Amino acid sequence: MPLFGREAELKDLTELVDGPAAGCCGVLIEGEPGVGKSALVAEAVAAARLGGLRVLRATGVEAERKFAYAALHQLLHPVRAGADLLPAPQRSALWAVLGLAEGAEPNAYLVGLAALTLLSEEAAAKPLLIVAEDIHWMDRESADVLAFVARRIETEPIVLIATVRDGEPSPLRDAGLSSMDLDRLPEEVAAELLDSVAPGITSPVRSRILAEAGGNPLALTELPSAVTDTSDPVLPLTERLERTFGARFTALPEPARTTLLVAALNETGSLTDTLAAASTLLGEDVEPSGLEAAAEARLIDLEARTVSFRHPLMRSAIPASVPAEERRRAHLSLAEIFRGQPDRAAWHWAAAATGADENVARELENAAGRARHRGGVTAAVAALEQAASLSLDPERRADRLLRAAELAVESGGRETAERLVRDARARELTSRQRATASWLLSGFEDGAREDLSRIAELARLAESIAEDGYPDPAMRVLWGAAMRCFWAEPGADTRRTLLAVADRLPVENSDPRLVAVAAYVAPFDRAEAVLGELRGLAAATGADPEVDRFLGSASLQVGAVDLAARFSAAAAPGLRAQGRLGLLPRALAVQAWSRVRLGDLAGAVPAAAEAAKFAKETGQPFMYGLATAVQAEIAALRGEHKQAKTLADEAERTALAAGARPVLATVRLARGIAASSEGRFDDAFADLRRLFDPADPAFQLALRVYFVAELTEVAVRAGQVEALREIVAEMERLAVTTPAPALHIGLRYARAVLDPSDELFETALGAELDGWPAERGRLHLAYGEWLRRQRRAVDSRAHLRTARETFDALGMTAWAERARRELRSAGESSPNRGPDAREKLTPHELSIVQLAAEGLTNREIGQRLYLSHRTVGTHLHRIFPKLGVSSRAELKGVVS
Repeated sequence: MPLFGREAELKDLTELVDGPAAGCCGVLIEGEPGVGKSALVAEAVAAARLGGLRVLRATGVEAERKFAYAALHQLLHPVRAGADLLPAPQRSALWAVLGLAEGAEPNAYLVGLAALTLLSEEAAAKPLLIVAEDIHWMDRESADVLAFVARRIETEPIVLIATVRDGEPSPLRDAGLSSMDLDRLPEEVAAELLDSVAPGITSPVRSRILAEAGGNPLALTELPSAVTDTSDPVLPLTERLERTFGARFTALPEPARTTLLVAALNETGSLTDTLAAASTLLGEDVEPSGLEAAAEARLIDLEARTVSFRHPLMRSAIPASVPAEERRRAHLSLAEIFRGQPDRAAWHWAAAATGADENVARELENAAGRARHRGGVTAAVAALEQAASLSLDPERRADRLLRAAELAVESGGRETAERLVRDARARELTSRQRATASWLLSGFEDGAREDLSRIAELARLAESIAEDGYPDPAMRVLWGAAMRCFWAEPGADTRRTLLAVADRLPVENSDPRLVAVAAYVAPFDRAEAVLGELRGLAAATGADPEVDRFLGSASLQVGAVDLAARFSAAAAPGLRAQGRLGLLPRALAVQAWSRVRLGDLAGAVPAAAEAAKFAKETGQPFMYGLATAVQAEIAALRGEHKQAKTLADEAERTALAAGARPVLATVRLARGIAASSEGRFDDAFADLRRLFDPADPAFQLALRVYFVAELTEVAVRAGQVEALREIVAEMERLAVTTPAPALHIGLRYARAVLDPSDELFETALGAELDGWPAERGRLHLAYGEWLRRQRRAVDSRAHLRTARETFDALGMTAWAERARRELRSAGESSPNRGPDAREKLTPHELSIVQLAAEGLTNREIGQRLYLSHRTVGTHLHRIFPKLGVSSRAELKGVVS
């Protein structure tokens, strides 16, 4: 049947499969049930095949949502042989989720990378069209993989077309697909379609169908067989259609009815399994011909080995048309057929249960364990929740609910986790269960949106858990409380409470977790001990990337930005290799923040960009805000003031409502640097002073020690020396209690600038500044400026020249230009700096070219950055002309 009224949409889809537009990876078709999404996709598939594309398909089925990676299995089954050629970690992950081999629990992002690599290799041989229909019913794991792939195929010969119902959630909504909204047909087109399918109906019936269908194509084609002059009163369209399909079902002869009911409940679509289960129910062999009546009634399409319903409403209408006992017997029959597939059998037994049933609950619990082992967290949550509902024992029911909630937290399902914890708390809980329920939800956003009183509550909870003899869970709770001291300011009393609990835990002082807790909770009081432990632990970086990650963050709290950069740089490769994209942006954000403080903009640029990308992809708004704020600071240091403002505004939007202090502090820093480089010193001082005001949302107890030099710089130029002296005096008092390197470096600078003398400048320059080139350059610039004002121009030039060369090398354009101006005033001309080769590249390109310069192959780079190796090759092809090179061998000299 030809499509009516979809000429524009069909033209767009045909053009897409003929050759996607630059940067367009596909399209998401959205519309209500029956509006024609599948019909439009069928036309696009026909056009793609005519154009020589290979088509791979997966369709979401509501009953399949509880089977992890079910849709991915559909999609990749025709090309599964190619998995043998994947890199070993990807191959193992993909085999595990597809049930082709046993293995360790696969990481979702490794599965995504494996699927991307496999599809890319297939597309190299023949361009691909991926069709993903009814994505709102796909299992979450498959939908996540498809979203991962969609974000990374813009340079591949791959097109993705997906369909979704109006308003239904799906990870693919945020995957960069262009949107195509299908509306109902206009009145005249609807009439044309109806006349083509039912030319002989009477005028009253025709008018009624047009009114009831309201332009819905499915209704226009299906209602003519059900509507008469004396039909029932008008019902909602979906209900009307389901009643129409149900009436067709009940009109079928008995063998066909029973077989079709089994088919509707059999989520696999297997004709063999459906016939076997129906035969058991009917007590006689059922042949495929038994379904011919259903096909003639236009309810199903029969293929060689499968039964497919012509529309999802047809599948849902059939079980609703029979008594509950008939559905129960059909489920039991399918459970017997699926005894060799225990997960499917468990769900059919659960559907057949009429009350609490511990045997079925246990089967579901086992199914949850298997789903978890295959990386199917969402599927495991569903199985545990259903097991809880069938549990006889109240304590076991609560345990299952809380375990499901814990998995929901792990997968980022906040609403699900909150509901499960609420359900558990509605029952009588043991003390252990109450403790679990209390801290479970704290995993979201590090508790940044919670009331500050929650931090002290967690401290008391950690202590009670430890007293019960569970030190590891207690440490986990305490770590969650300590993390809140980074994003929020709980006050001195709460910090002391946390520290007292930490001191009483039966854990070694050198335990990295305890070191990190002390750094977060008491960054000054415990700085000496923490720094000692951190320096000892730094020798063992690389053993455990998660430990390296939080030690990097801990280093940041105690002013050791050099150690923070070292730990976070060590953490990133391991987190990449393990596919832990939830933790990777945290390590990258700390790495970027630290590298900027050290003046390593070339290293900070790709780290910040990648941190922002992965934080957004993994749903971590505050880490996204922090990474974006770092990008704003980089832009300000480069003199890109418009870009700095845009990025700072974006970061502030993500952090302001929840008061995420590290983000707001970095935003203020970026704005202060930009204002200073534009000569707006009053504005710069106003921005930076806020970082030292405990009443300001941008005040962050630990991070403020990094900003003493910046504040000093602008305060002197803004004529705010007295206000500056008050803040410096406060920082001097703090310095007596802490060896934090950043604070002491900043104070040496402030002393020299506030009361300049050769002795103070030489003391500051003589301090340990290895690894702190930006601070050394800042000192040389300030010293040279002071010498010039003292009419010691000759003496000033060496310092100003060193400052210019340092800032040129670091890419800190605004500072380098200031050094040039001072040199000219000191009687020495300065050549203009040409753009650094690295500054011609986007952050993404810089990541690729730096890895290529290290000697990594395209495939190795792709595994590091979660791209296909062909995409890496495409980027390098574009990068070479920008850098003026013609081979990989020349890259090292350009970017080193």
